[in-house]
Amino acid sequence: MKDWNPDLYRQFEAERTRPAAELLARVLHPNAKFISDLGCGPGNSTELLHHAYSEALLTGLDTSQAMLEQARDRLPSCRFELADIREWRPQQQQDILFGNASLQWVTGHEQLLPHLMQQLAPEGILAIQMPDNLDQPSHQLMQKVADSGPWRAQIASVDNSRKQLLTTEHYYDLLAAQGAMVDIWRTTYYHVMPSAKAIVDWLSATGLRPFLAPLDDLQQDAFLAQYQHELEQVYLPRADRSVLLAFPRLFIIARKSARH
Repeated sequence: MKDWNPDLYRQFEAERTRPAAELLARVLHPNAKFISDLGCGPGNSTELLHHAYSEALLTGLDTSQAMLEQARDRLPSCRFELADIREWRPQQQQDILFGNASLQWVTGHEQLLPHLMQQLAPEGILAIQMPDNLDQPSHQLMQKVADSGPWRAQIASVDNSRKQLLTTEHYYDLLAAQGAMVDIWRTTYYHVMPSAKAIVDWLSATGLRPFLAPLDDLQQDAFLAQYQHELEQVYLPRADRSVLLAFPRLFIIARKSARH
């Protein structure tokens, strides 16, 4: 798959950063010295952490070199590393691991979350937020267009799309079994968008990437045109001609026991 496009991703930076700010508001660790931002992207979530913990050693991790370059330009005083979260092991146990809309792209959560808890210092905090919207029309229609167009075989041959999250109860049990105190909740945001085309633009930087990656430019244009048409049948204009994009997200905060 092509590398992430930071400029496209940042078109809706305020909307993408809001869940990170609301997650961070529930992180209570005033003495945190070592913090890592898991899947830092262009640094929008890292910047929140930097303002909240200006004295901490803050490291941003990502698998996208393009994203890391923008993050470094944005926050030259922070560290940034090209790393795979599944295999990453810091030299120093971390006080806070923060994952804003990144872990949904990583498979094997049954192994991943215990692995991340092991990277925490005693009383350290794992704070993550993940989109939980695969059952929303925005994502169901991606699959409908993928299955109905001339590109069907090309897209079907590439198995790199997001997988459904585990249940809330499963996440709770995974973390509680590690001895963690767990706070878990779900929020549905209703983003006010100027048009269905804006939804296409939003998702072109994230959820649409696996569908578009196997296609050439002309096929991508045709796919997006068909996808926008499908969206317009579902996301109808409101009283002010805007459309509302429902966006459920799952939030988890797990504090490691002092004994581990």
